[in-house]
Amino acid sequence: MQYETEDGVKVEVRTTADGSSTLYVPALDEHYHSTHGALQEAQHVYLGAGLEPRLTTAKTRVRVLEIGFGTGLNALLTLQRSLSANAGIDYDTLEKSPLPPAVIRSLGVERYVLNPELRAYHEQLHGAAWDEPVGLTAGFTLRKMHGSLQDTTLPANQYDVVYFDAFAPEKQPDMWTDAVFTQLYEATATGGVLVSYCAKGSFRRSLKAAGWLVEKIPGPPGKREMTRARKPDY
Repeated sequence: MQYETEDGVKVEVRTTADGSSTLYVPALDEHYHSTHGALQEAQHVYLGAGLEPRLTTAKTRVRVLEIGFGTGLNALLTLQRSLSANAGIDYDTLEKSPLPPAVIRSLGVERYVLNPELRAYHEQLHGAAWDEPVGLTAGFTLRKMHGSLQDTTLPANQYDVVYFDAFAPEKQPDMWTDAVFTQLYEATATGGVLVSYCAKGSFRRSLKAAGWLVEKIPGPPGKREMTRARKPDY
């Protein structure tokens, strides 16, 4: 079945190899997540390579910035993780094209969250007000920002972890420029990291040009490599 976002982009719900849902955009011939497994990709790339290392050293709160709220999968998994974390999480997420409620319902949250008691969080994430902080639990505060990254002024030296989850460079080239990664570098705290499913050489070169220290690490199922970049603390 086909749906439309609020700005008229057509999307279709698809099931990925691990049984979790993603969205397909016919106009771009692009999926929101890996077809090898949306859930596996999110857990490996964003939580495993980005959030978890920071939680091991954090004493109070971890500040996360997500580029591309999309289906809310990364936010949902991060909220779930916060329930057992020693540190709280402040989660800012940026989305230019929010999904309508019909699409959210069609994703089937039960495919992401096995514990029925936690499924209500998916609805709360999508139902939260835009452009203001909303405390969803004692340890998780969400701020959804509606707009494009290029038109958003981010706080300097703020974020400990950046989830960079834009569409692929060949599908959305304006999101993979030197200027974008300089903007994110300036918004990231010293020692903070940026993680992405992408491992293209052009992406890594843009990160390095902005000042990031870049490494290729093993990717999620179906993908050999991914990228993690760190803002140096020297």
